[in-house]
Amino acid sequence: MPEENPLSASLRLLWEGLPKTRKGPKATLTLEQIVSTGIELADAEGIDALTMRKLAAALGMGTMSLYRYVPSKTELLNLMLDHVSGAQVGRLSPGSGWRETLETAGRQGRALYLDHPWLMGVNWSRPVLGPGSVAGMEETMAGLRGLPFSDQEKVVVISALDAYVTGLVRQEILYTSAAAETGMSDEEFWSAQLPTLVAAMESGQFPVMASLDEDCFDASWDQTFELGLSYMLDGIDREVERRA
Repeated sequence: MPEENPLSASLRLLWEGLPKTRKGPKATLTLEQIVSTGIELADAEGIDALTMRKLAAALGMGTMSLYRYVPSKTELLNLMLDHVSGAQVGRLSPGSGWRETLETAGRQGRALYLDHPWLMGVNWSRPVLGPGSVAGMEETMAGLRGLPFSDQEKVVVISALDAYVTGLVRQEILYTSAAAETGMSDEEFWSAQLPTLVAAMESGQFPVMASLDEDCFDASWDQTFELGLSYMLDGIDREVERRA
C-alpha cells in the first residue's frame, strides 16, 4: 500500500479524526490533546522550536508513539492552524450586519495573531481546509449576506481585511520584540537619535517633518488599528451607498 502523502493525511485527520480501529496499542490520547499541546509549545517557544520529539516529551510519550497519531510536523501544523481558526467561530452575534461582521473579524484576527505570534511565521497562503477554517468562513460569509457585492468581491474584501490585520500586527510584534533583540530600550533608542534628528529638523531641509505635531507618532497600537479599520470600512460603506 503506497505511503499517504501529507495533504491526504492532513485531510483525513481533520475531517475523520483518528481511525476507530488500527494496529498496535490502544490509543490513550486524543487529537485535541495533541494539537492543544502543540499550540501551547509554539506559543511559548515559537514554531521553529516545536519538534515532534519535544511534543512527545510534553505529552509523556515516545516520539515513535506520537507518529502513530500524527505522521509528521506537517500534518501537526495543519491541525494546529485549523484548530486556532475554529476557535474564532461563534463569537459573532446572530443577525450581525456586514459592518459588524467585518469589525469582529478584524478584531478577532488581530487578537488571534497577538495570542499566537508564531502564526506570522507560517505560510498560510494555501491552507489545508478543515472543519474549523470552513466554519469560520461560513460564519463570516453569512454575516456579509446583506453586503450588495458579488461573492468574489466579498472574498476580496475579506482578503484585504486580513492583509491589513496581518500587516499591522506584524509591525506590532516586531516593534515589541525589538528591545529584547537589540538589548536597547525604546527610550535609549530614541534618545540616542534625538540630537541628530533635532539638528536635521532645524536645518530647514525637512520643513514638513519639522512642522508635524509633537504627538503625531504617539498613537497606541490599539488606536492605530481601530482608526485604520474604521477608515477601511467607511470606504466600503461609501461604495454601498454609491451602488444604492
